[in-house]
Amino acid sequence: MILQCSHICKSFATDVVLDDVSFHINDNEKTAIVGVNGSGKSTLLKIIVGKSGYDSGDIIIKKEATVGYLAQNQEFESGESIIEEMQTAKPEVKILEKKMHELSDRMNSASGDELDSLIRQYDNARHRFEQLDGYSYESEINGVLKGLGFEDNDFTKPISKLSGGQKTRVALAKMLLQAPDLIILDEPTNHLDMNSIHWLEGYLAGYKGAVLIVAHDRYFLDKIVTKVVELRQTHSTVFSGNYSDYSIKRQALLDSLMKQYMNQQAEIKHQEEVITKLRSFNREKSIKRAESRQKMLDKMDRIEKPIEENTQMHLLFTPKIQSGNDVLTVKNLSKSFGTLSLFSDIAFEVKRGEKVAIIGDNGTGKTTILKMINKMLAPDTGSITLGTNVQIAYYDQEHQVLHMEKTLFEEIQDTYPTMTNTQIRNMLAAFLFTEDDVFKKIKNLSGGERGRVSLAKLMLSDANFLILDEPTNHLDIDSKEILENAINNFEGTVLYVSHDRFFINKTATRILDLTKHQIVNYVGNYDYYLEKKEDNERAQLNDTIIAAASSDNTVSASANTPEGQNATSDTKLSWKQQKEEQARLRKLENEVKKIEAEIEKLENENEELTELLQTDEVSTNSVKLQEISSKIEKNTNRLEELMERWESIQ
Repeated sequence: MILQCSHICKSFATDVVLDDVSFHINDNEKTAIVGVNGSGKSTLLKIIVGKSGYDSGDIIIKKEATVGYLAQNQEFESGESIIEEMQTAKPEVKILEKKMHELSDRMNSASGDELDSLIRQYDNARHRFEQLDGYSYESEINGVLKGLGFEDNDFTKPISKLSGGQKTRVALAKMLLQAPDLIILDEPTNHLDMNSIHWLEGYLAGYKGAVLIVAHDRYFLDKIVTKVVELRQTHSTVFSGNYSDYSIKRQALLDSLMKQYMNQQAEIKHQEEVITKLRSFNREKSIKRAESRQKMLDKMDRIEKPIEENTQMHLLFTPKIQSGNDVLTVKNLSKSFGTLSLFSDIAFEVKRGEKVAIIGDNGTGKTTILKMINKMLAPDTGSITLGTNVQIAYYDQEHQVLHMEKTLFEEIQDTYPTMTNTQIRNMLAAFLFTEDDVFKKIKNLSGGERGRVSLAKLMLSDANFLILDEPTNHLDIDSKEILENAINNFEGTVLYVSHDRFFINKTATRILDLTKHQIVNYVGNYDYYLEKKEDNERAQLNDTIIAAASSDNTVSASANTPEGQNATSDTKLSWKQQKEEQARLRKLENEVKKIEAEIEKLENENEELTELLQTDEVSTNSVKLQEISSKIEKNTNRLEELMERWESIQ
């Protein structure tokens, strides 16, 4: 066991944050701490690493164990370049490397006992160097930095010139290279793109030490952790398994506790009725019996009613009118900023009722596409056409659609002037803003609170086409699940950008991957995208583009020549080809649905016919027996055909 937390209590003035929190982590175990915003997750991590005090309890860390800690927005100051800072992660490696060079030089001119002594010293130094993986250290540095999204030309950049998110990634890289016995991470995926998150998942899942994580990325937790510590209503509960296991077990636990509570309440009510009845007899024996029952009732250990904290938004999107079938058509769209080309000649369509996710690496232009659809940016080339009766509501990840100087109340009132004061208060209360909260200025709200205001305005819009830019940022897991349900039950159309793979997996009916300056289409959720990524890229991107992009992510200078421009235009899929590919995929999807429906129909029919064969009416009638048997055989043959076709499509 590397870490034990026993009966930890922490309060801020009169507010109890943690009460009797206990759990332990074994060597090499991967553990997550989950809970709603404000439940004390980050506070608990700070207590464990000694950056915050606590009122009572015990924190025991294994003797001589090393601990690495990454805060949400890790402050990291250094006068070195990125690569120079990484080389200090294991200072002993550099010391040993220098010592081995010095010993080697001295051995060249030594002899006799001196040489023997130098050889022994060299062997000892080399043995320790190998223990620290010194020979592969440079390669390890390169792998970790690239895994976390740094390119070769970033390595020599001064850390002092980096953004806050980049500095956090540098701090994470250095900690991983130091390889502590216990890694403690607070929201490590906040500043990573999908590829970097995927790399970090694999790294941590195979890490030889123990890992303790606070994260809202449920897909990330599912891939790594084997234990979940839930903080809820100041207390802790430990669940074995990953996040999905925890979610199921937690609901089962809540159901069980509610059942116990209801059963006890029924028993209490029954006993109180009996006591009242006995007392009404007004006889000595009946009064004594009533008193006896009352004493037993008073001694009963009362089960507290399981309650959810008042942290759940009430979210329901309802379109006022239905749009036409063609909601959005994008043709030949291109956008550059100076010499930086984000994408060129991309095209896609969105149909009514679809839930479409746009994914891709940071900086590929996903948010730019949304802003162009909302006429906040102009495209360089191409057209964006909205369908009949399409009404847009836009959720901006930077919340630029909010007015910073207004209060919450004014923000809603000015946008929807027909609402009464009571209606506005009720609406804000549904999004957890009560009493004097409604008079806070937008500029003084946290990221999560601004997100809730934007969602409230979105819900009030009655739009039939929701465009969302990173809607799950700053939301806790419970709020994310509420948003997922609202989107899945929405009768309109949704187009969104998100890095939240669990959210995409739960809500997307189609994925558009913005990669290599083009769009690749996937008719399915995130799991489907992972399964079909290689095949779809091969089908929808020209092999020349893939080869060029894999060797160099920048546009070749030869593309600026007439020959280069012709070659580039030849390699791009035309608008017609992309439409044909999308139509082919939709046709296959419809065929799969029809096949599955027919399979279900035939199987049900065969079950009914088989039951008929057992009846006296049929079993004694050779004509009916033959007729039903032939029908079953015909259905079975058709089922085999359908199964073969279904399997060939997958």
